[in-house]
Amino acid sequence: MSSSLGRLAKPSQSLLPTPSPHSQLLAYIRTHLLPPTTPNPPPLTPAHLLKFLRHRLRHHPTLHEYDLHVFLWAPRLLPSFRHDHTTYEYMARSLAGTHRLDPLLRLLRRLVLPRPCPCSASSIFSCPRLLPTFRVAVAALARAGRLDDAVAAFEDVARVIDSRPDAGMYNLIIDGFARAGSREKAVEWYARMVRDRVRPDVCTFNIFISSCFRAGSFDAGLGWFKEMKAKGVVPNVVSFNTLIKGFFRQKKFKEGIGVAREMLDMGCIFSVATCEILMNDLCKEGRVSEMSGLLMEFLRKGAIPDGFDCLILVEALSARGEVGKALEMVNAFWDKGISVSIVTCSTLIEGLRNSGKIDEAVRLMERMTDKGMILDRITCNCLLEDLCGYGRTVEADRLRVLAMKKGFQPDNVTFGILVRGFSKEGRRREGEKVVDEMLDADLIPNIATYNHLMDGLRIGSKSYS
Repeated sequence: MSSSLGRLAKPSQSLLPTPSPHSQLLAYIRTHLLPPTTPNPPPLTPAHLLKFLRHRLRHHPTLHEYDLHVFLWAPRLLPSFRHDHTTYEYMARSLAGTHRLDPLLRLLRRLVLPRPCPCSASSIFSCPRLLPTFRVAVAALARAGRLDDAVAAFEDVARVIDSRPDAGMYNLIIDGFARAGSREKAVEWYARMVRDRVRPDVCTFNIFISSCFRAGSFDAGLGWFKEMKAKGVVPNVVSFNTLIKGFFRQKKFKEGIGVAREMLDMGCIFSVATCEILMNDLCKEGRVSEMSGLLMEFLRKGAIPDGFDCLILVEALSARGEVGKALEMVNAFWDKGISVSIVTCSTLIEGLRNSGKIDEAVRLMERMTDKGMILDRITCNCLLEDLCGYGRTVEADRLRVLAMKKGFQPDNVTFGILVRGFSKEGRRREGEKVVDEMLDADLIPNIATYNHLMDGLRIGSKSYS
């Protein structure tokens, strides 16, 4: 074993150059893969090597890039060792994930194809993991724009597997050509797919629809959508989202909204992206009231997914002075069990304050507090100051206490607003309680500040009486 391990200093030159830190790599292998101190060590198996590569070498800060060297050295260490589909697939994924595409191609052509997995050596059938291994390579090559190499890898695996490549493999090639702007080649591969009697799936058509819309060919994209229906392929949420976006780009808002309604009629569930496309594009075009009504319609149908944030619509309605609609919408979200973000609530409270709807703002904050949502300090202080300005300091203090029970942390500004409010209303006793809380929270820096607050309460009490 030790003599074989010494040959690690002479790694194969067929795929990669020799790594420089030989001694460190050798020591790491001796420690974790082939410990020399272990009596009667078990023979090295693909499972042992895979565990070492996946759980040890992969996470090493400096040696992780030498995984291919260890992979190649394993058969040289022990002539009886033979890779199987688990190590082949792991190595292909590692090379693809780290953009080592040339070594990936050499691995597939010099090792995987000429030396098939042991599970296929004693069988008339090819290894069932051969196609997934090549799929990783084709996807990486297509993403990198190396379409000739991707096609070559596709042809290589098509010759050796027992059946035809599936629709996913064809989609990788089609998507690669579509993203590269070679729509004619993409169409040729679609035609080949049909000739090979491989049924196109929804992803196939989504690729064409999206590429046509990106290129500004709206009619062509719509034609592919019709082709999808003609082939009996059911559109998914990505298909509809792409189509809605395409209609909106053409300023055909009525048709885009019609697609959204058709989507629900066909039983397809809205995604967060669907709602964001509708909201962003309609609000951008100033169709705020239309979007508000549309959202309420979809809420009644239970079509709005949890996780959708209506912040943009709330901002647009508040800017138009329609905070009542925004408040109704937020309450409807909560009634349907859909969460609303703190930023959206803060924006709505600010809009209600600016519109003079203080009572509605207070009720909104109370509902937020009941749901465990902690309002930001600035918005909370502004709302408390408004209440104090209307002579409702007791209510402001109650709101502050309610928020503190849920985790709100007031600052000296918060307490200062309340002290001044109680002073103006002549409520010396309530104000002194607030000052005591400030002392307990260590928010009064010195005796001068304390005296100033207490003097204000005394003066306010005298003037009020």
